[in-house]
Amino acid sequence: MLKKLRIKFIIVIMSMLTVLFAVIFGGILHFTRRNLERESLQMMRAMAFQPMNMTAPIEIPDDRDKKMRLPFFTLRIENNGTITASGGGYYDLTDKELLQKLTEAVSEKKEPSGIIAEYDLRYLVTRQPGSRTIVFADISSERTMLNGLIRNCIIAGLIGYAVFFIISLLLAKWVTKPVEKTWTEQKQFIADASHELKTPLTVIMTNAEMLNDNDYTEADRSVFTKNILSMSKRMRGLVESLLELARMDNRTSVAEMKSLDLSKLVSDSMLPFEPLFFERNMELSSDIEPGITAEGDKNKLRQVMSILLDNALKYDDPSDPVNIRLVRKGLNAVLSVSGKGKPLSKAECKNIFKRFYRVDQARTDGSSYGLGLSIAESIINEHGGRIWAESEEGFNTFFVSVNLKK
Repeated sequence: MLKKLRIKFIIVIMSMLTVLFAVIFGGILHFTRRNLERESLQMMRAMAFQPMNMTAPIEIPDDRDKKMRLPFFTLRIENNGTITASGGGYYDLTDKELLQKLTEAVSEKKEPSGIIAEYDLRYLVTRQPGSRTIVFADISSERTMLNGLIRNCIIAGLIGYAVFFIISLLLAKWVTKPVEKTWTEQKQFIADASHELKTPLTVIMTNAEMLNDNDYTEADRSVFTKNILSMSKRMRGLVESLLELARMDNRTSVAEMKSLDLSKLVSDSMLPFEPLFFERNMELSSDIEPGITAEGDKNKLRQVMSILLDNALKYDDPSDPVNIRLVRKGLNAVLSVSGKGKPLSKAECKNIFKRFYRVDQARTDGSSYGLGLSIAESIINEHGGRIWAESEEGFNTFFVSVNLKK
């Protein structure tokens, strides 16, 4: 799929480039040809009204008082058919047969100006009482110039095509990189979700089969029923987490941003966890700066706090206290949850917010799905804040930064 997407992107870029080159080079050729033709006709009109000179080329003054010389000649045809020739040394004006053919060719054109292609001549006809004058100008130099311009345009176009083709290859790879990342994450997400659902489903099916076996006692059946109920709850928790992430991804769950007392919210969020920490003989300490007010969704921010405390309860060392701190830093309020645990590498500090990621990949006891921190990150991003992890000297600290109320 990604390969096809890149090919389509390159085709679009090269098609746009073709149209662009066609417009630019076509415009250059068109206006160059028109300018050459216009300047040639202007000079020919000036020549038509000059006195006939039989021996020397006619000199035409331009707007800058400089004299320009063109390979041209002039024929004056009297009403009685007499032809008088004048012009430069580019043509043999003594060849009466040639002059007669040129005169007949102009008469056949029946236009006041035009081109006689077989002789590479442009002509201009002016009429005077008792005669008409035909000015001829050689256009071989114009054609040579236009052919050279066409050749240069083709060379420039081919070079441009080669350069832009290489650039489009690099751009295609760069543009599709987020798509590739999303595609890879999606496939990984499906694989991880399938794996997480497979285990409880296997347990449920196995216990259901044994439950239907009459060889087991009532006590055994009771155990099988409890296992089914336990795995069902685990699956429900996983499905609810997946649905919540899906709602956040699709923006169907919009945070209700209101002014709230963040200091009170953090303190209240700690209360349900104090008995849990007490049961595990863990100490929960706090340093909360009072009166910190922020803009946010009260329920969602409380959920973030619960996720961080639940992580600390599961993974931090029971022999050391878990410290919660909330302070003002500039225009932000910064919350930190710190405890001693297995040191995290820099890569793990980033990967820990990925879906289904576990530092201990072997841990699949059902107490964690690897989705909590992903949900917390989505909530904080929705609030325009930032969440990150740091690990120093055996202490793992999770930070949350949100904007203070303006």
